[in-house]
Amino acid sequence: MTHIKPVPPARATPLTPRKRAILVGASSGIGAALAKQLASDGWTLALLARRADRLAALCEEINASAGEVRAVSYVHDVTDTASVPGLLQQILADLGGLDLIIYNSGIALPTGFKHYNFETDRKMTEVNYIGALAWLDPAATVFQSLGAGHIVGISSVAGDRGRVKNPAYNASKAALTCYLEALRNRLSRRGVHVLTVKPGYVATELTQGQKGMFLVISPEKAAADISKAIRRRKQQIYTPWFWGWIMLIVRNIPSVLFRRMSF
Repeated sequence: MTHIKPVPPARATPLTPRKRAILVGASSGIGAALAKQLASDGWTLALLARRADRLAALCEEINASAGEVRAVSYVHDVTDTASVPGLLQQILADLGGLDLIIYNSGIALPTGFKHYNFETDRKMTEVNYIGALAWLDPAATVFQSLGAGHIVGISSVAGDRGRVKNPAYNASKAALTCYLEALRNRLSRRGVHVLTVKPGYVATELTQGQKGMFLVISPEKAAADISKAIRRRKQQIYTPWFWGWIMLIVRNIPSVLFRRMSF
């Protein structure tokens, strides 16, 4: 993918340390809100997404608020996995290192209750799971060698059980959740923190127009919860918190009853 190198932020020094983060999927919704939250927390950010105009506007807003270059944009489609190694190395050079990576990219394409579409299911799997592997595998290598770092994956409550409405979306999020747990079990002994985030319904473009949503929160609320969980080195969170109790009930509904439900 053609990429114009942005102006990098000021480098960290012993007197002016800077926390450096990559946020994949930053142009809207939880990603944009999280970028603003992390910038206000003092992080220097590499923001990645497909939509160049939205990324540029978000970086301009963050940098104007900070009074310095705090966020830089990199236009990237997560399905272009071949470009990830080179782009990661460029970002590491631009930021002067890395302390945190967040994979937030995700799509939920509409599917009919009685229909199956391989191309739709493949696209969701590529964005929600394969893209995460492409970014988090090399980041794990970097952090393992450093003996420090944070990895965050934005999964979903949808991955806790195979619901009838969108099997491939549920499966892609379940795969991401399992992968993050495995990373955590492998990397925790190396000093690396891995956080799994499971949002419930959040008011974003992804959920706009969906029927049956309840207990909806704002992207800003989700971002605040994620930022707090990073600081506290949590292993897994539901946002908002009460989804943890809701999904505990859902996970324990007997299969003979669960298969009759339509949510």
